[in-house]
Amino acid sequence: MKGSHALTALIIAWFAVLGCTHAVTLEVREGNSTCIKAEFSASFSITYNTSTSVETVQVPLPDSAEVDAGSSSCGDGGGGLLWLVAVFGPGHTLGMSFSTNGSLYSVANLTLQYNLSDASVFPGANSSGVVSVVSISVGISAKVNTTYRCLSVATFDVGGATVTFSDMRMEAYMPGDDLSSTESVCMADQASTTAPPSTTTAAPPPPPPVPTAAVQPNQGWYSVNNTNGTNCLLAQMGLQFNISVFSVSQNKTVREIVNLDPGLTNTSGTCTDSRATLVLMQERNTVLNFTFTLNSTKYHLSGISLTANWPGMTDPFSVTNNNLDFLRSSLGRSYMCNAEQMLVVSPDFSLNTFKLQVQPFGVTTSQFATAEECQMDQDQMLIPIIVGAALAGLVLIVLIAYLIGRKRSHAGYQTI
Repeated sequence: MKGSHALTALIIAWFAVLGCTHAVTLEVREGNSTCIKAEFSASFSITYNTSTSVETVQVPLPDSAEVDAGSSSCGDGGGGLLWLVAVFGPGHTLGMSFSTNGSLYSVANLTLQYNLSDASVFPGANSSGVVSVVSISVGISAKVNTTYRCLSVATFDVGGATVTFSDMRMEAYMPGDDLSSTESVCMADQASTTAPPSTTTAAPPPPPPVPTAAVQPNQGWYSVNNTNGTNCLLAQMGLQFNISVFSVSQNKTVREIVNLDPGLTNTSGTCTDSRATLVLMQERNTVLNFTFTLNSTKYHLSGISLTANWPGMTDPFSVTNNNLDFLRSSLGRSYMCNAEQMLVVSPDFSLNTFKLQVQPFGVTTSQFATAEECQMDQDQMLIPIIVGAALAGLVLIVLIAYLIGRKRSHAGYQTI
């Protein structure tokens, strides 16, 4: 009880020193021009080691946070990479880099830097110094000359820590000094907005037809390496996206089924003792992120995020769910499922997997450890066993009936 009171006092002290968790406004300027402007609230969940345990702290981004002019940058003015870096407290920073393809801009990297020497935030830490973690893609993107708006809470994995945003409005590659009045609204806000009533008396359109299933995707091989170059995560699987998007040409919501092509996909990710991520990027218009979590001796797929900008979309598709419980297995073993699985991430997005085998923890070689099979594979193996046993039983019954009948036939012709 005393320990919990002490921790509460430290958190209160942190709030007192760094300020409240109101939304902050950050602006990156070069000369008289603004290239990035952001308004949002943020907090961070960080796990660290003490001499006796593993602790997790919740750190708010205070309203006293300021733009680090030395690290922030408007690039070369020709559509290159932009940087927004906010500093707060003794050695803590939150950074975002932005990239553009001319029609869209997106957060290319989300970085978090925290100082374990700050005893007011990390009491009893058994190490000191600054830790830097990075997420390659977080699914934040918008059309150029529009404001990205996401009032909903969104949580992102950043190298084992988590960053939570809310009440976000921001714009990069700005033509002026103020945020655009035209907004690109995130999917979470769109889902929570009630559609306006129809002004026509026509009958409502029929529900969108279920599309014909695409050809089964090719199986890809993916791996993530530690800093020393050895494998820390192994995966092989075929992946298929199943999403609902609004089609302007058809004026209705349609369902798209798209396969991930392993030959056009780049792999990245990170590994820690309790969290591992696998990031798959296909031709810069599709980014899929898996997050695996280890609890004691069991691991599972705890998060999936997808950002897609496919032809025909009015806005980029983005969804994140960090409260999943799929692909559960034991430390030191791989998870395998040859059968098709549907991993439901949101009402608008599910991920279909084919011939999947994955091992995010306890990798010691470049080969999978002994596999734990999914229930569907076990059921498929059980069916032929049951059928075979039934056929064998039927043959045995026929054979017994034949022998009994033959014995009775011989009994009717005894020798005189």
